[in-house]
Amino acid sequence: MEIVPDIQLKEENNKVILVGEVIEKYKKSHETFNELFYSFRISVKRLSGDTDELEIVISEKILSNELIKIGNTIVVDGEIRSYNYVMENEERRKLILSVFAKEVREIKEEDLTTNEVTLIGYICKKPIYRKTPFGREIADILLAVNRVYGKSDYLPCIAWGRNAKFAENNLEVGDKAKIVGRFQSREYVKKNGEKEEKKVAYEISLSSIEKIKEEVEIEVEVKE
Repeated sequence: MEIVPDIQLKEENNKVILVGEVIEKYKKSHETFNELFYSFRISVKRLSGDTDELEIVISEKILSNELIKIGNTIVVDGEIRSYNYVMENEERRKLILSVFAKEVREIKEEDLTTNEVTLIGYICKKPIYRKTPFGREIADILLAVNRVYGKSDYLPCIAWGRNAKFAENNLEVGDKAKIVGRFQSREYVKKNGEKEEKKVAYEISLSSIEKIKEEVEIEVEVKE
């Protein structure tokens, strides 16, 4: 029986592939262990005709000046990352999501998928179930997805209809789950006193969700 290394398993916990148009020139994001990282945004079309504007973070090691130009359509293969951003002049933190690119390439004829996310992680909070004024069922889910080297990403997901009802009835804190969906942006209006501010939230919209039963490994000592 083939044994899959733990590192490989963790890499498969978080996979995203996007096809979109570059809408922003890349700029310096941060530096880690003398390696520079840059960020830019792409516009990804939905089947409805709407678009999601998503942030991509890329290492200088795979950055291509010719490929990442405004107007170019590219394929981004990577994983969704989260980090807490401390709001200026405020004590609270904001969860920021972006796509960490492992590969960026030109689009080809066989690239039919435009936005697909696969996540395997653990439920952090009891899913919050509710109904819209029009009676549509929704559940908010927070999933912790482990990275290769001990860190975790906390990713907000939203389930609809039967998936929302499944999450409410079957998922508890600590449960392991597999989620397939799309990474999307959503505009909303926040009231700040008498002023109204337009904000953008990022989340994974579910198309399917599955509860995974944990397997218990038992070591057996064989005596000769």
